[in-house]
Amino acid sequence: MMAGKYTHLDDQKVSGSVPAVPDQGEVTIKFADSNLQTFPPSQAQGKISGGSHPPRDADDTFSKTTFGSEEAQQSGWFRSFTVDAYKPYFDVDTSDVLERIKESLFPFRGSFTEKTADNPDLYGPFWICTTLIFVAASISTFVTYVAHKLKNQDWAYDINLVTWSAGVFYGYVLIVPLGLYVILKYFSAPSGLVQLFCLYGYSLFVFIPALCLSVVPMEIFRWVIAGVAGFMSATFVALNLRAHIVSAGERWFLIVAAIFLLQVALSVVLKLYLFTVTV
Repeated sequence: MMAGKYTHLDDQKVSGSVPAVPDQGEVTIKFADSNLQTFPPSQAQGKISGGSHPPRDADDTFSKTTFGSEEAQQSGWFRSFTVDAYKPYFDVDTSDVLERIKESLFPFRGSFTEKTADNPDLYGPFWICTTLIFVAASISTFVTYVAHKLKNQDWAYDINLVTWSAGVFYGYVLIVPLGLYVILKYFSAPSGLVQLFCLYGYSLFVFIPALCLSVVPMEIFRWVIAGVAGFMSATFVALNLRAHIVSAGERWFLIVAAIFLLQVALSVVLKLYLFTVTV
């Protein structure tokens, strides 16, 4: 009886302290739509905006240099120290170079500057001067070697032939056009510096076959070869510059004559040093 009484009292306390919750039926829980359903989110902010494409600055990382802006580099003296500044002067193919070489072998036409006015190149002059250096050194070495062996004398290779040839040909193509550029500018008849480099570079091509013919062991023949090559080279330069230098005034004839004689002097120097064999 006592146990049943306490049990009844405990049930009343529990039922009194924890009221029953009425049944309200089914409860529906709704979750808001999340942008995690698609990646990346279509409305995301920051560097990834605009869909799944990489940020703009990442696209330009390898297309722009790290030193300043592109506009700053393409102006002023900075452009002279970039590769892009010299690309147009090497934009020629084999057919262009061969056509200009053929033009230099016909000096009386005088149309070289007109044909190269829109696209003067530096590739041809550099190739011609470099070829001349090695041809001059090798031909002179071969001729002196044969001459010494025919007389049963000891022979020693002269390394100065390479350095001397490099100084003559590279120096001539650089210094003479630069000096002529200053002179023409002084007489109010300016010419393009690259155009002068191109003209003088191709004018030296005729000395390549002349050096090859100098292997003939006849002194008078070597003088004739050097003279003909010098005359052709000088005529080629003088006639192509004459039409332009006429605008310099009454002294144009003196300038053209100086150009012609300077080119002839080059051939004489080459004859005395490269075309002459001493044993």
